[in-house]
Amino acid sequence: MSEHTLISSGTVWEKKFGYSRAVRVGNTIAVAGTTAVDENGAVIGIGSPYEQAQFIFKKIERALVQAGASLRDVIRVRTFVTDISRWEDVARAQGEVFAEIRPAATLVQVCALVKPELLVEIEVDALQV
Repeated sequence: MSEHTLISSGTVWEKKFGYSRAVRVGNTIAVAGTTAVDENGAVIGIGSPYEQAQFIFKKIERALVQAGASLRDVIRVRTFVTDISRWEDVARAQGEVFAEIRPAATLVQVCALVKPELLVEIEVDALQV
């Protein structure tokens, strides 16, 4: 049976809503939907999908490192935006992180995220081989 490891960022939301920042089972790591909210609950990059995506990828990288992985292990990226007309801002940030890695990717528009200032949410799956 594979070891099941829960990765926490220590926010109050994880226990309150019953989720983990990331979960590692064997060589697979799933990172939860991640937004541009810092440890104090402040939204970073208000009005800028690019800045929000940059911040999100840094948060995702920290979770992967805690799980014993890295961005190089990412095989799937799922991105949710509230305004598809600004997709290129998010794609630019993603390209800066994954230009050489080139995971499978999805980008879709959603009607809203948990706070109106949030423009982007990203989740990733990683696999260590």
